[in-house]
Amino acid sequence: MTRSLSMPILPLILPLILSLMLVACAQPRSPADASVAATASQPVRNDTMGSNMLDGYHWRLQDATDAQGRRIDALLVRPTQPLQFDFVDGRIHIANACNRMSGDVRIDGDTLRTGPLVSTKMACADPAVMALDAEVAKRLEGRIGLRLLESDPPQLIWTAANGDSLRFIGMAPPEIRFGNPGTIVFMEVAAHRKPCKHPMMPSPRQCLEVRELHYDADGLRSGTPGAWQLFHDTIEGYTHEEGVRNVLRIKRFAIANPPMDAPATGYVLDMVIESQTVDP
Repeated sequence: MTRSLSMPILPLILPLILSLMLVACAQPRSPADASVAATASQPVRNDTMGSNMLDGYHWRLQDATDAQGRRIDALLVRPTQPLQFDFVDGRIHIANACNRMSGDVRIDGDTLRTGPLVSTKMACADPAVMALDAEVAKRLEGRIGLRLLESDPPQLIWTAANGDSLRFIGMAPPEIRFGNPGTIVFMEVAAHRKPCKHPMMPSPRQCLEVRELHYDADGLRSGTPGAWQLFHDTIEGYTHEEGVRNVLRIKRFAIANPPMDAPATGYVLDMVIESQTVDP
């Protein structure tokens, strides 16, 4: 009787044993194993620099040298308003040249390539500033090398295809520095400064003369401009050229707990939207 029972049971046991073996082989791997497998089966994308570091700062040019180590004066014509590169949503934005420029950008590890640039079409009174647009565009051609120095503040070394080396300092956006989102205001700056006297400063000095403007949702000027008044503060990122009237888009920030006798409001240039040379 034992033999007669063994024959039908064996075919039933074998599939069960095989299925248990398959289940054991198909046990989930640890997260580390899964990570290794994914890395082995997919191409590696090294874009951490672009997504985590470059996007979070305003990169302002500190110095520039050619392949022989000589200073590139043509890129450093505005010491108080240096060239600024910003990386936002896969594009590079360039400010503080004569015109604002932007274009698509692709970062792959330690190299960068830009697409065709678009720019505003303003003219600048200073020929050296006017030439900045072309000087910047030359350093955006071809494959560009990137090296990030994790100092405080961070530094970015930009090596152009022609061997020129540009060193940028990373500045945190004003929203982070001031701790609030700020508000957008439009300010017209008269062409000529005027003598002014601040109660906290004994000697007279030259101040900007400004008035606030208003624009509607379509970007058209609306309402009545504010009264002209002397401006005792500074506008971060703005350098006034005597004889040039400008309309500025500015971010205005409240400063929490400012030191005694320090301003309670910060002003940061967002964009020059209109410029006009005015006769003396």
